[in-house]
Amino acid sequence: MTQRFYFDTSVFGGMFDTEFEEETTLLFEKVNLGQILCVYSNLTESELTRAPAKVQQFFTNIANDYKQLIKVTPQALVLAQTYIDEKVVGPTSLDDCIHIAVATLNKVDILVSWNFKHIVNVYRIRGYNSVNLRLGYSTLEIRSPKEIVGNENER
Repeated sequence: MTQRFYFDTSVFGGMFDTEFEEETTLLFEKVNLGQILCVYSNLTESELTRAPAKVQQFFTNIANDYKQLIKVTPQALVLAQTYIDEKVVGPTSLDDCIHIAVATLNKVDILVSWNFKHIVNVYRIRGYNSVNLRLGYSTLEIRSPKEIVGNENER
């Protein structure tokens, strides 16, 4: 069964960032081979409208068979606000919280991000998952592309 990975906006931009390009390319190779389904939200689409044209074009060129759009719902907005109310992150990180909430509610296998400050951060992950568990939701696996593809060939 193909794993469903939620990609936040930073992952698409990672294709054109010298620091993140190698691992991001490997991750998207898995998408293009049908090994991973690229799950994204209408928030991601909105954020991509403010990205450079090459990032927008890259996203557009991913075959529809390999990506899945999920919608931000009122339930996701409530959960995202709860993360802020519980001080997992501050109010300026609402969009990051919406990504976490949408991924949680849609039970993706992993949320993938290059955002180490507000998302791929052990303390933030513990906070998000603490709220999720208290409210009866599943925990969410959160990783950077490097953690997914970085050491595959090593034993």
